[in-house]
Amino acid sequence: MRIIFAGTPEFAAQALTALLGAGHDIPLVLTQPDRPAGRGMKATASAVKQLAEQNGIPVWQPTSLKDPEIQSKLSDIGADVMVVAAYGLLLPQDVLEIPLLGCLNIHASLLPRWRGAAPIQRALLAGDKETGICIMQMDVGLDTGDVLMQSALPIDEEDTAQTLHDKLAVLGAENIVKALEWLPLGKLNAVPQNDAEATYAAKLNKVEARLDWQKSAVELARAVRAYNPFPVAQLMVKGEIVRIWKAHAENSQQGTPGTILSADKSGICVACGTGVLRLLEVQKAGGKRMPVAQFLQGNQLQAGDCCET
Repeated sequence: MRIIFAGTPEFAAQALTALLGAGHDIPLVLTQPDRPAGRGMKATASAVKQLAEQNGIPVWQPTSLKDPEIQSKLSDIGADVMVVAAYGLLLPQDVLEIPLLGCLNIHASLLPRWRGAAPIQRALLAGDKETGICIMQMDVGLDTGDVLMQSALPIDEEDTAQTLHDKLAVLGAENIVKALEWLPLGKLNAVPQNDAEATYAAKLNKVEARLDWQKSAVELARAVRAYNPFPVAQLMVKGEIVRIWKAHAENSQQGTPGTILSADKSGICVACGTGVLRLLEVQKAGGKRMPVAQFLQGNQLQAGDCCET
């Protein structure tokens, strides 16, 4: 099929790789403008742009798709379908109508649960037992279109946002290839979403990464996993920020929420609203992430020290 591909991060690059491998004709890729990244904050091309350039595919990076001139150029491509994956721009109705078979979105949740920007992280925060991939026929709403395909994936107790992202990226790539095999044959059954069951996956922000010790240890352990690798859960103790990369919830001795109950090579135990959070891998500002045993060799923490909320 002749495909316009729209996507930006690694999740989308996996799908683009699969479509190229399946032999589809991709005359154009849309992606977000280069953004500052890294310690030097140099303008960096998205994962999708880098992949497209490696394969000699023209890349457009508009800041909006509302421009009639851009829409006219998209129409001139003569695409059968547009495939969208974590693109970052809304598609106006005029753009949705350009491809012969419309626009398909690869979404990382079991719609209508977790519509929006951060479905992987919100599923982890909520303690969902499973998530998955939906191939959706796009409309002008936010992830509201009919679902054409759906594949569920169990969430492992040790999954972080990164590990779950990686699993779903592979699943999404497999599903979009299969969907494009079936789409022209009329084998895909469009199932309308039940709006009454919809939940919203708001974009993550750095403010929510500061742990609230009044919450239960179970909730905070989920937050540590959900915020890995961004924005990374954190606490403040003795005026310094400590990022938390790995932690486990325990039903052990209670104390005032935010109080360190013990700090040794087995972990830093912090009292929560219910239960105790054992910190296992941490990182001081400007330092490297490391096991707690190594961290404590150069940082004096002890029972009775308090973490700020």
